Amino acid sequence: MNLNKALLGVSLAVSAQALAAPPAPVIDASSQSTSNSTSTYSSLSIEQRVAKLERQINLDNKNQIMIRQQLSELQNEVDELRGVTELHSHKLNQILERQRDLYQELDKRVSAAIQPSTPPAVIAAPESNAPVINYSSDLTENEAYDRAVNMVLKDKRYDEAIPEFEAFNKKYPNSSYAPNAHYWLGQLLFNKGELARAKQEFAIVVNQHEGSSKRSDALLKLGMVAQKENDNTRASVLYRQLLSEYPSSSAAQLAKPRLESLQ
Repeated sequence: MNLNKALLGVSLAVSAQALAAPPAPVIDASSQSTSNSTSTYSSLSIEQRVAKLERQINLDNKNQIMIRQQLSELQNEVDELRGVTELHSHKLNQILERQRDLYQELDKRVSAAIQPSTPPAVIAAPESNAPVINYSSDLTENEAYDRAVNMVLKDKRYDEAIPEFEAFNKKYPNSSYAPNAHYWLGQLLFNKGELARAKQEFAIVVNQHEGSSKRSDALLKLGMVAQKENDNTRASVLYRQLLSEYPSSSAAQLAKPRLESLQ
């Protein structure tokens, strides 16, 4: 009986000490890991440290080699794209040159179609019920010029071609076709006997497009307009200017007999 009481007293005493003891400390695993890593690196010998650094350097070198290879591949792709672009540019230039040749040929045909071999009265006069031309604002520059030219070449609708050329000159004042368009408009007006308007168009070619192949023809037509207006003095000045500036042109050959007839 006394032994049981003694054991019970010991158990109560141990429990009281456990309750009174402070809580166990909490250990940070990450800081312990870092500490362990640092401790581990510090514990390495110099040879081990050097070997570890060499492995790291080799890894960095491999990464740099991979990056250089990727850059080289990208540069090759850029060079290929540049070559393709240059090829396309060359083909585009060929297309544009061909297009210019085609339009020069069109201009020759327009000249033959518009230039009357008989007096202007042969060209049909405009009918009172002629359809009104609505110029399409969505036509491109080439299409607009081609439309006006085809009215002369294909359709022989000379009077209706006049507003087409006027619309083209208004919408594309800086076009490479501008001198030709003004000249053909002047020719159409000249054939209709609208001399004042024709003179304005020919003067634009002479004064604003000095490098145009139509300038010599425009000078000839200005002289012919002056003759029709009975201004022979002005006609003589224009014919002499033509002979001086374009002595070998076909327009000069046509101007010679006209000038001689005025002397």
